[in-house]
Amino acid sequence: MSKDPDALIIGAGHNGLVCGFYLARAGLRVKILERRSVVGGAAVTEEFHPGFRNSVASYTVSLLNPKVIADMALTARGLRVVERPISNFLPQPDGGYLKLGGGLERTQTEFRKFSHHDAEVLPAYYDMLEAVADVLRAVALKTPPNAGGGLRALLAAAQQLGPLAGQSVARQSAVLDLFTKSARSFLDSWFESEAVKAAFGFDAVVGNYASPDTPGSAYVLLHHVFGEVNGKKGAWGHAIGGMGAITQAMREACESVGVEIETEAPVAQILVEAGRAVGVRLADNRTVRSRRIISNLGPKHLYQRLIAAEDLPDAFRRRVNGFKAGSGTFRMNVALKELPDFLCLPGKTVAEHHQSGIIIAPTLDYMDRAYLDAKRDGWSTAPIVEMLIPSTVDETLAPPGQHVASLFCQQFAPDLPDGRSWADARLICADHIIETVNAYAPNFKDAVIGRQILSPADLDAVFGLAGGDIMHGAMTLDQLYSARPFLGQADYRGALPGLYLCSAGTHPGGGVTGAPGHNAAREILADARRNFG
Repeated sequence: MSKDPDALIIGAGHNGLVCGFYLARAGLRVKILERRSVVGGAAVTEEFHPGFRNSVASYTVSLLNPKVIADMALTARGLRVVERPISNFLPQPDGGYLKLGGGLERTQTEFRKFSHHDAEVLPAYYDMLEAVADVLRAVALKTPPNAGGGLRALLAAAQQLGPLAGQSVARQSAVLDLFTKSARSFLDSWFESEAVKAAFGFDAVVGNYASPDTPGSAYVLLHHVFGEVNGKKGAWGHAIGGMGAITQAMREACESVGVEIETEAPVAQILVEAGRAVGVRLADNRTVRSRRIISNLGPKHLYQRLIAAEDLPDAFRRRVNGFKAGSGTFRMNVALKELPDFLCLPGKTVAEHHQSGIIIAPTLDYMDRAYLDAKRDGWSTAPIVEMLIPSTVDETLAPPGQHVASLFCQQFAPDLPDGRSWADARLICADHIIETVNAYAPNFKDAVIGRQILSPADLDAVFGLAGGDIMHGAMTLDQLYSARPFLGQADYRGALPGLYLCSAGTHPGGGVTGAPGHNAAREILADARRNFG
């Protein structure tokens, strides 16, 4: 690209790629700078042990927006997503188990093992969630109105959230509960079985450094149900080839419309002149200038690491310091010589429970203790673990007869107490996680022949996730919609003229959705049209 680009994007994570695609398709010259040697950010597939590949950080598909998939022609570029046969499998300490998914009637049959009441109310629960999720799906591709935006902002809010106002009083009450109550309080109003409440409550702590008793945690439960796979709402699936298959297809889409992508090009600083973002200085001291600087970093790292303190007002820097980031996440990838053999459901040949999300978190009390442990000691004595074994549906990831597993684990403090370092604690925690799974599948520890460990500090260092936060910022009521990332900056325009944000730190938040990139591009193009008439 001989001339200065019309738009310069920092970070080739999936939202940066999505944003770059839409800008270039509209005719702008776009350049993306990526710190790592591979595009995709946290949505990448890499070999972590000889012969074993896996989705290294982000690990499952549901929230990727159908419009983004269609516009970027990802399916035509080779993306294939297979649905899980059932959603989740929860082994219980008493030797029982609960399976979630596979259709309403089948789930009701499972629930009857624990509570006839819970089986009977399940259809009404699903109907309520789906009605709210439909509104969120529509709002996900909208730009939230800015606080202080006057009549235009009020009209935009009324238009976007109007469908909720048209719901019954009971439905509106459920919406209020979802946005304000704890997951436990919300689920207690529907179900009586602890196993059933755990099956739903797990979603409330995914990427959320909080207890299911924390007010507002019910919303995180909702955030994880408004996705879809192959047109099936609420489903979860696996991208053949791992999450990197998504971002490699996105890269092809970007290059097809002329986006220039430079890897191994870490940005050291955003250049500011006369109060305006005008370019970047790279770690090798090169400079690249552009009228539009677009950050795919989380807000915390953007404003604390890439912009000089003197270029931001003191009051705004205090707001940045108060932005909550740190999801309590510890990630592992393990190479297995054989499948786990669960005490409650024996067998080492591939079965549907091996192809689901395997959740080690039998009750909400278990999840609460995990959080309290982490707050006190830095990590949980009994951590929450979700294990996926993608090689059971994707033979490209491991040698024949062997497998890879993703272990997504909560709760682990972003910063350890008493000045301790994750460099010293990461191996201890990794061993503890293996033992936790081994208590339910006693062959698991011996089956592990290789592992990759990503503590919260590792997730920050490798992928730029502040405090290891997979959402780029807590999904709490004070950091959602018009308040994401900050009140007055919900429209993807940053704190400086010429600066924009497209990361998951903006609306609608975390997950591999592509929505922030899509929405940011729309606002950038609107500004470009205004500037050029």
